[in-house]
Amino acid sequence: MMQIQITCGQCGSGVTVLPSVKATAAKCDVCQHITPLKFDENHERSHLEDCPVCSRKDFYQQKDFNRIIGATLFIIAACLVPWTYGLSLLALYLLDVFLFRRLSQIAICYKCKTIFRSVANISNIPGYDHEMNDRIVYSDHDFKGKPLSH
Repeated sequence: MMQIQITCGQCGSGVTVLPSVKATAAKCDVCQHITPLKFDENHERSHLEDCPVCSRKDFYQQKDFNRIIGATLFIIAACLVPWTYGLSLLALYLLDVFLFRRLSQIAICYKCKTIFRSVANISNIPGYDHEMNDRIVYSDHDFKGKPLSH
């Protein structure tokens, strides 16, 4: 079953919900802010067509790994280079290859940054596109689920 992690609009905390047509809102455990939701049968079947939070159809996929942890590991490995003669970077590279093969893909909404795990149609969702992100975030452009074309 698809698992959805919503970012609270008030405090930025993660709110995890399971899709259900009966669910109409998600309540943040930290600040008690209520986020309205609109699920349909596709969400219950783990099929992602539109975002239940913002109703947009623009998503991208990436590996399910925390970027802050990745950047921190790189900084630590880079700082250890003088003492490890570069072997710390090699160790980090091997860890990265291992994690890349083991971690699953997730889908993320460009507009509201909602995270979708265990998506059945993840192969239909394109990778991240910087230009699409900038157009959606800064000018509120709606691509209606179609990839950017030039």
